[in-house]
This record gives sequence, C-alpha cells and structure tokens, in this order.
Amino acid sequence: MAKLSEKRYLWTGAEHTRAFRELRLTTTLFEQGLPVPRPVASCVTCYGLTYEAALITVRIAGAKALAELLVDNLADETLLQRVGVMIRRFHQAGLDHVDLNARNILIDPTGMPWLIDLDRCRLRRAGKWQGGNLKRLEKSLNKFTAPEAAACAAQCIYTGYKG
Repeated sequence: MAKLSEKRYLWTGAEHTRAFRELRLTTTLFEQGLPVPRPVASCVTCYGLTYEAALITVRIAGAKALAELLVDNLADETLLQRVGVMIRRFHQAGLDHVDLNARNILIDPTGMPWLIDLDRCRLRRAGKWQGGNLKRLEKSLNKFTAPEAAACAAQCIYTGYKG
C-alpha cells in the first residue's frame, strides 16, 4: 500500500487502523506516567478500501525537537543524559519505538524530554530491539551535528540510559 499512497492505508476495520492502535498505545503509556503527550482522539476517514488517519494529542507548549537543539548547539550533557534516562524508562515499560530519532524527542522549556510519534510502535519483552532503538537514535544524531559532537551526544545519552 505504501507504494500507492504515502498518506493512505488499506482498510481492515476501525480497530486495526494505525491511528486507533497509536491512540491505545499512547494512552497506555500516558496512564503509566511516561512522558508522552496526553492523547485526545484519533480521526479516521475511509475512502473505499483505503483510509487516512490522524492522532490528536495535547500540544507540549514551548517544546522543541532535540534535533533543533542539536543544530543550535543547545543540548548539553545534562539534557542528553535526561534523554537517556527517559529512553530507559520507555524500554523498561517495553516500548519498541521503531522510529526513535532526534525529531521524535521533544524537550519542553523546563528541560524535560518527551517522546512522540508512536505510529507502528509496540510493547514487547526486553530484547535486541532495545539496542536497535538506541543505534537508530545514534544514527539520527549524525544528521543534525558534526560527527564528533554526535558521538559525544550519543555517549551522554548512553550514560543516562545506563544510569
């Protein structure tokens, strides 16, 4: 289906839509006290055998993507370690974030990191996927800062992750 449309998905029933699955997962994590935006609703519009969908969450006022802070050289060691701690909390809850990257981590004005874009993510038992998540994040850091700075940022995140 992705080859036919970037925005539409094959309709297999309301409960199987990406938006409803993401809404349920986000609600579960939110109710556990994990830093995800408060979910409000999801919207699904059918077009015959396909659908488009969106998840609606409460906006995190003043938040900026970690990617933006890296580009502007505003991500210090303490902040990056907090990101690592946050990722560890999600991993302990079993969240496999299939698109963990610097754009999907928001930092609010108090310096608290938040995780967004849980589309296609799922809860799993601990395993190799956790290291894969971290490698994906590490790879994304290189897109927003020089290689040496990206390596330093990754090390700070790993330090926070390991506790």
